[in-house]
Amino acid sequence: MSVLLAHICLRRPAESPRGERMREEVGARRVYLRPWRIDVARRPGIAAPVPTSVLVRAIRSALDAAGAPSPATVGLILSDDVELAELNRRVMGHKGPTDVLSFPLLPPTAFPTHEGQEPPLDSPGPAFVLPPNHRVHLGEMVVSVERAIEQAEQGRGGQTGDISWSPADELRLLVIHGTLHLCGWDHAVPEEEAAMRALEGVLLRGGRGSDRQTG
Repeated sequence: MSVLLAHICLRRPAESPRGERMREEVGARRVYLRPWRIDVARRPGIAAPVPTSVLVRAIRSALDAAGAPSPATVGLILSDDVELAELNRRVMGHKGPTDVLSFPLLPPTAFPTHEGQEPPLDSPGPAFVLPPNHRVHLGEMVVSVERAIEQAEQGRGGQTGDISWSPADELRLLVIHGTLHLCGWDHAVPEEEAAMRALEGVLLRGGRGSDRQTG
């Protein structure tokens, strides 16, 4: 799994971070799972090997486990290698496609601290406060369904990148991983990477992972 985290946002699902038009959406829908609203868009020609309901439940579990502020919205775009490669090049400066890119809108201080998280380099400022009675947008994630299927079927899936399993499980992992990135999680240091993988494992097995939070 070659997940990357991008610290800029997709301001609207139909535009790139630079304001350029992105590809047309089909099958866009809003799913309400209180207190969350999950906006799912599917690019033309993309057929996910798992129902949307399965993916949004996985996202909900990750939001619950991460202690995300609520009520809130999250965007999920189901796409292919062509779009992910372009985003990867333009946003991250990397060549070639990747499986998922996350674009968080809130700083890590908006979420509870978690196991393995590095302390901020600077002295922490005041706590991040959200406006009352407002559904905040946490960010967007873009997933290559094409890459998820290929990785799963060729034994390059899972957290370690060497697992053969169903494309449905690979997609569930990718949306869980992308959601945790939206909620302040990262895997730049071994301690946080181990904690993130452990939480993903709990969520993949159908749990909420509430025991993983430390604050």
